[in-house]
This record gives sequence, C-alpha cells and structure tokens, in this order.
Amino acid sequence: MSASLVDIQPSDPSKRTWLIASSCAGAVGVGAVAVPFISSFEPSERAKAAGAAVEVDISGIKPGEKLTVEWRGKPVWILRRTPEQLATLPKNDAELADPQSKRKPDEFTPVYARNEARSIKPEYFVAVGICTHLGCSPSDKFQPGPQPSLPNDWQGGFFCPCHGSTFDFAGRVFKNKPAPDNLEVPPHMYLSDSKLLIGEDKKA
Repeated sequence: MSASLVDIQPSDPSKRTWLIASSCAGAVGVGAVAVPFISSFEPSERAKAAGAAVEVDISGIKPGEKLTVEWRGKPVWILRRTPEQLATLPKNDAELADPQSKRKPDEFTPVYARNEARSIKPEYFVAVGICTHLGCSPSDKFQPGPQPSLPNDWQGGFFCPCHGSTFDFAGRVFKNKPAPDNLEVPPHMYLSDSKLLIGEDKKA
C-alpha cells in the first residue's frame, strides 16, 4: 500500500523535500487562480457604460465648438459658447416654452443649472443630446438667420429633424413644438479648469 501524507516522516529528507515542493506548487496554483478572481471585482465596460462617471478633457474645445462624449449610452454635448451665442439667450425668453427651466427641474435641470445659461460656467453648456419628444438627436444649427425649416429670425441653436422641435443655445425648447421639455442637463462638475466630470456633481 502506498504511503499517505500522514505516513510521511519528517526524518526522511527526500519525502520532506517532495512535501515542501508540492505545498509550494499548490500555493502558486491558488495564487494564479486568485488574480482573475480578484480582478473580476473591477467594474466591467458594461458597468461603466451603465452609470460610471466620465472624465473629459475640455482644454481643446475652442469657442463655438462642440464635443460629444458618451455617458450611460447617451450622447452628451459639451458646447463652448461664444460671447455672441450667450448674448442671444435673453432675446429668446418670450418665445420659449420654459425659459426658466421650471418644468420637471429634478429630471432635466440640476439646481446649479437653473439659470438662463443652464450651466455652472456660462461659457460651457453640457446637455444630453436627445430630444425630449421621441428620443431623436437634434442637429447643430449654430448659424443665425433664415434657413430651411427654421424661422427667419433664428438666433442659432439646435434643430430636431425628426419632428421639427427647436432649442436655443441653452437647450431650451421653443413654444408650440412637439418636444415638451428642455434638453436634459446631466449631473456634472469641474475637477479643474480643463477637466469635466459627467455623471457626478457632489462638489458642484
């Protein structure tokens, strides 16, 4: 009958060496299994897409330019507005459905964005680029003036080609349009002058 581990005597050098080597090999095997097991606790790409905050470098956005990033599977716009674009906002108030963003504020407008610019910093506008009507994505219509499907006194903003809803440079919807609400301003905060965090606003 072959000897079991309990039968191995410490006084036998060759068997003691085999026992130590076997134990070490077992420990290495456990360690190798532990690494992927521990790494499985890290957030997956799907989990990040489902709700993790997204850090964005905004240092390269020039005035008048818009950067689009993805958060929770949605397009989020970061528009660096020019002084001229900001100057159009008060001119639109009488033509807007909800100029002060009082409609469903908890859903569409965080406290720090309940102002005419709908932003923390007037220069930067952050919004979810999805129309509040049926979920289409509006197009940029930054050029002011008469254009197809737009009024002759168009000041610039966004146009949803699906059903004709129009929004100004603060994402506020114009009256008598299919979209019932202003564009959503997502939770966000500035980590620095050049870093924006979308999805969290604990320090905002």
